[in-house]
Amino acid sequence: MTDSKPTTLTILPASAAVEEAIEAVEAAGAVIIEDFIDSDTLNGLWEDLGPALERQADGDGRLVGEKTRILPGLVRRTARSATIMREPHFLGSARHFLQRPVRAWLGEQRIEFVPTIQLGISRAIQIQPGVPIQGLHRDDTAHLRTHPGPESRVQVMVAASEFTARNGATRVIPGSHRWDDERGPRDDEAVPAEMRAGSALLWLGSTYHGAGANASGEPRTGLSYAYDLGNLRQEENQYLSIPLDVVRSYPEDIQRLLGYEACPPMCGLYELNDPMLLLRDGPGNPVAASHTQ
Repeated sequence: MTDSKPTTLTILPASAAVEEAIEAVEAAGAVIIEDFIDSDTLNGLWEDLGPALERQADGDGRLVGEKTRILPGLVRRTARSATIMREPHFLGSARHFLQRPVRAWLGEQRIEFVPTIQLGISRAIQIQPGVPIQGLHRDDTAHLRTHPGPESRVQVMVAASEFTARNGATRVIPGSHRWDDERGPRDDEAVPAEMRAGSALLWLGSTYHGAGANASGEPRTGLSYAYDLGNLRQEENQYLSIPLDVVRSYPEDIQRLLGYEACPPMCGLYELNDPMLLLRDGPGNPVAASHTQ
């Protein structure tokens, strides 16, 4: 395939319409949203997550790279996750790219199904000084996707600290979401997603990206959340990661985005019911009743 034309990433203000972000992602596979979260939310996230991140051990070079700290299960650790999950550019883009209708025959009738979306990961990623460059990759490899093909993931990296080329800002190859699987990525094609703290990089699972080398004297910290198609397995097992009492503390829209919603036509059922019923108490709950019979 011929190389795609975009060579830079569009930067949009938080006031930009969701449609502008979608258009930028359609063109380049990624976009930067300035002031994705406000300063109060950012400070609160550091209050909630900072101590645990400080205690987290560096990776050993196997599943997690050396001098890299990954703190999973952020939804369990901070209720401010809801602000990120509901952010209009993120949620709106996920619905646009993932919730594409699928048609299937049932006898002589043709039915249209719209898949749900669910949170696949929520994790803090902190790379320490001296971390080498990360290999460019596609995150939808988690679901063994082939390209070209429909999208299965939309992801954000919220800059909890400033992202610069020197401290290891995420590198992105604009336009790489349009490549097939024969076209490999090259480091000289990637551009750093430089952004101030509180801004975010939003990209597709099919877009090649990877962390840069941290040649500074300070850690670089990002918070990554991803929406996946509801009929695919979540990369992070939300049902084990988040205790039910914590899930119940969230509003219903967040509960559904965590995966407590059946994906049409029949994925994710619990006792042949909508799994949301598991979160409700009372005699009118048919799931609860089935356990007492």
